[in-house]
Amino acid sequence: MASKSTMRSLVLIMGLLLLSCSGMSSAARLLEEMAPKEEYPHPEVPELPKPELPPHPTVPELPKPDELPPHPVVPELPKPEVPVHPAVPELPKPEIPPHSTVPELPKPEMPELPKPEVPEHPAVPELPKHELPPHPTVPELPKPEVPELPKPEVPEHPAVPELPKPELPPHPTVPELPKPEVPAHTAVPEPEPELPKHELPPLPEPELPLPPKAESHYPVPGMAKP
Repeated sequence: MASKSTMRSLVLIMGLLLLSCSGMSSAARLLEEMAPKEEYPHPEVPELPKPELPPHPTVPELPKPDELPPHPVVPELPKPEVPVHPAVPELPKPEIPPHSTVPELPKPEMPELPKPEVPEHPAVPELPKHELPPHPTVPELPKPEVPELPKPEVPEHPAVPELPKPELPPHPTVPELPKPEVPAHTAVPEPEPELPKHELPPLPEPELPLPPKAESHYPVPGMAKP
């Protein structure tokens, strides 16, 4: 019984923790959706003067050579004389003798072999059949009388009282945060303006009440009345 009560109390505590976690997540989502989006106006950047680049230096033209030396004349080399290939004489074709004819050999006559005489199978005498003795008759045994056992009395289960449902605390209301006032930016003549850093006030952390402990209606073992 004590284990059942502890299990029920643990289940109730887990349910309360899940409800508080869901409430915290919904409150965080509401804060993210209700937080105002800060829009900073772009500062006016003055136009920088265009730098004047010096003109490209003029490159003097190089004088062209009037007279170039002529290309040297390459003398023609004499062609080497290639010797003529010697004529190869035609070889006479060898005469192939005709194939010799093979005479037909006479077929030898095979003598007829006599058929062997197979002896007849001997007659097997019939063996006398053995007469088996009849099976002995088994006498019927008397059935033992089994006494009827009395049915054990099963005690009834005790009635479990209904536990009261715990009342859950209402969700905490999230206070509205004041909107921060953004000062107007002044025109900065410098090319790289430095924007002031705005520090938002810290958000107050909502204090959630702790879930009440579940009271068990079952007696604690070892604390019985005398």
